[in-house]
Order: sequence, then C-alpha cells, then structure tokens
Amino acid sequence: MTADVDAVFLLSNDDLPNLLRAAQEVGFVPRINDVESFAERNRLVMLRHPITNVDVDISLGAMPFEIEAVERSRLVRSGKLRVRLPTVEDLIILKAIAHRPKDLVDIQSLINANLKLDRARIENWVKQYAELLEMPELWDDVAKLLER
Repeated sequence: MTADVDAVFLLSNDDLPNLLRAAQEVGFVPRINDVESFAERNRLVMLRHPITNVDVDISLGAMPFEIEAVERSRLVRSGKLRVRLPTVEDLIILKAIAHRPKDLVDIQSLINANLKLDRARIENWVKQYAELLEMPELWDDVAKLLER
C-alpha cells in the first residue's frame, strides 16, 4: 500500500482533453499548472483527488512493454470498484524503471512476498530499459535484489 495511485492508460495525446474532462467530472483536479501541456511532453498526467487527498499519476502508455503489461493485467473487483492490476513481475519492472529509492524497497518487498517469479521476464525487460536509457544500474540493482 502506498500513499498515491499510479496507473498506465493506453492513450494518445489526442485523448488528453477527454481524459482530463472525465477526471474532473469525478472530482480529480490537476496537481500542476498547464497539466495538458505537461502531459503531452512527458506522457504523465498528475492529478489529485481533493476529498481524499490522494495523488494520482497516470502514465500514457505507448511502449511495447506498457502495452503488453496492460494486456497481461488482471481484473480485480472490490465491491463496486473494478480495476486492472499488473502482474507482480510487471509491477517490479515498472518500479525498476522508475528507480527511486522507495521503488527499490517496494521491489524487495514484492520479491520477498512472491517466491515464484518469472525472473527471465523481469531480466529481459529491465535490461532492455537499462540499455535504452543508458542506465545499467536499473538491472544491476534489481539483479542484486533478486539474488537475496
């Protein structure tokens, strides 16, 4: 459980006005000025739900991994709420790419709680992003966590 919500939507920049309008209709507000221009440049929509004070970051997915992760996600129901959640492996990959200190702590917790991981999938995608971003530490740090 974290203090915010992170989501991946498979949307183009052309869909941003509709997303922002729908978010506003259900009570979300932008966390930054000119949220639409920021989202077009960074493929990230930063919102807040003021009633609960929960921040929501929506990544606008378009990369092959993001598309695959959404396709592999599973539908979970809790009361009237239905939400698609990533597999544990895909969540580890997403956190490896973000690579903040708290993401590495989360990765270790996910590894500890899930002994039967598809390590080859994690290695494949994290290594691809490490090469693409010229950040070998993405894989190096995750490999160390998987070895523990």
